[in-house]
Amino acid sequence: MRVRAATAADLGQITAIYRQNVETSAASFEIEPPNAGEMERRWRAVTAARCPYLVAEVDDTVAGFAYARQFHERAAFAWTVENSVYVAPGHARRGIGRALLAELIEQAATAGFRQMIALISSDAEAASVPLHTALGFTVAGRLHGVGFKQGRWHDIVHMQRSLGAGSDTVPHEADG
Repeated sequence: MRVRAATAADLGQITAIYRQNVETSAASFEIEPPNAGEMERRWRAVTAARCPYLVAEVDDTVAGFAYARQFHERAAFAWTVENSVYVAPGHARRGIGRALLAELIEQAATAGFRQMIALISSDAEAASVPLHTALGFTVAGRLHGVGFKQGRWHDIVHMQRSLGAGSDTVPHEADG
């Protein structure tokens, strides 16, 4: 397995992985999967904001992807990112999510971000909460019944992890 920056050439496989997640789970609260053009727009927006967007490659195939994006558009949140990690069907429980998230944390910290947030649906909680916990995240709260998908209500678990100096120091202009 190799973790690397996502390229435009990966977007077809990324779109297929995400489509499967949207259609079969509540790991994403989107109801309709975005098309390739929308996925490209999102990839460009993430990378333009100097946030990492990664893929895990196994045998020349994208086996998963992860990215960090601005947590909120307001200026005071400039040093906080939210992560997303998706693994392709047939590649679960092989360390792909862990490798992607570990590299995402490293790259976000190197880019000067100070906090990383994970918003995890109850549909993905069994796998995602232990993964995030193993990489230094702690549960910051739970919102009950905030997403309705696939005929039922889902909670969101909020997890958080400091990056670099976290909130112990004032960020420098170069950090944000």
